[in-house]
Amino acid sequence: MRHADAQTQPLSLTAPGPLAGDVTVPGDKSISHRALMLGALAVGTSRVTGLLEGEDVLATAAAMRAMGADIVRNGPGDWQINGVGVGGLLQPGQALDMGNSGTSTRLLMGLVASHPISATFVGDASLSGRPMGRVITPLSLMGAAITATPGPGGRQTLPLTLTGVCPAIPLRYTLPVASAQVKSAILLAGLNTPGETVVIEPVPTRDHSERMLAGFGAALSVTQAPEGRIITLRGEAELKPQSIVVPGDPSSAAFPMVAALIVPGSDVIIRNVGINPTRAGLITVLQAMGGDITLLNERSVGGEPVADLQVHHSALTGIEVPPEGAPSMIDEYPVLFVAAAFAKGRTVMRGLEELRVKESDRIAVMAQGLKACGVACEEVEDGLIVDGRGGDPVPGGATIAAHLDHRIAMSFAVLGLNARAPVTIDDARPIATSFPTFVPMMEALGAAAQR
Repeated sequence: MRHADAQTQPLSLTAPGPLAGDVTVPGDKSISHRALMLGALAVGTSRVTGLLEGEDVLATAAAMRAMGADIVRNGPGDWQINGVGVGGLLQPGQALDMGNSGTSTRLLMGLVASHPISATFVGDASLSGRPMGRVITPLSLMGAAITATPGPGGRQTLPLTLTGVCPAIPLRYTLPVASAQVKSAILLAGLNTPGETVVIEPVPTRDHSERMLAGFGAALSVTQAPEGRIITLRGEAELKPQSIVVPGDPSSAAFPMVAALIVPGSDVIIRNVGINPTRAGLITVLQAMGGDITLLNERSVGGEPVADLQVHHSALTGIEVPPEGAPSMIDEYPVLFVAAAFAKGRTVMRGLEELRVKESDRIAVMAQGLKACGVACEEVEDGLIVDGRGGDPVPGGATIAAHLDHRIAMSFAVLGLNARAPVTIDDARPIATSFPTFVPMMEALGAAAQR
């Protein structure tokens, strides 16, 4: 895990010419987390290939080991998990260090909540500022006892200690905010809870948990009703071990995709990208802006839709992005802001309140950095309005504070590919949380990196 006193690693990317080539991106982070957790709760041996080996996912692996699962890395992206069974998690011997991973924290809180054990969750400075109340509320209703650290604005934050209860109380819960993490935490708690646990989703969010729970053999149903998607899980489940092939992460694919769109003459293919409809909103939006993105060889891998993406440099046009699509691309908005900087006219992006409580306040940090690089934009409470440069290079020349946020760092690195003066990221180390191969991949496409 990173520490504040470690040496920072500045980074700037430039494009001496068009980007070209054929690349793959790391495995999907959301699916990687869930594969480790559910494999650890199955009885028997599960195999995962294509696992993302970023710091966030490694934090999940370490936590599951600390609670009794036998997890072995056979080779790059190839992992074997011998599970303990639902109800079989053991008391960890020390605090669980989540590093920068909000997903690990919130989902593992759900797992622990219905086991008769206690766990303390700690994280880095960025994670320790993020709100946990949205998960604490439903898990407390299920009977878990949770003591959190009071944070600014009444937030409940890490460090946090959770003592689970067995049997937990089955819950019927309507999500007050669109959050796949909250939904997943409740469903994971429901695995070891008698009866039925029901989550009602007024706005659909990424559905990897539902797909994977069903794949591992949980009794789960999804129905549509006037109030939204109703997800019902029958508890005291017996999960069966699985072989899982993790598709490429669409959130990671977003960076080479936008890079190819904004660098003149570029032609890039990104292989094996997950195109789950609950995650693929960015592709739809960029195509609506005029982006030349073609889906090749569409197929299904392990229950998840996958395709290869061919992306050509394109003249983009500003649009009003439909706010109802935000949950399907919430992590991709920082790099969409970058794409908007090169569009002709104004791009309006709203409905993004969730971005203010990510690894950083992504609206404020992106607005500040875009302005420093000469891009006209207006920050509003729930989003950002960007006046693009019609394909012209941005002035650049700024040093950007990444605020320990991997997506901020990569977004401004992409912006620098079409800038008159280099754009420098103050510290590229956070990129390792989700995309450890980002810089070498961009170099393989023809970018030049100054570290």
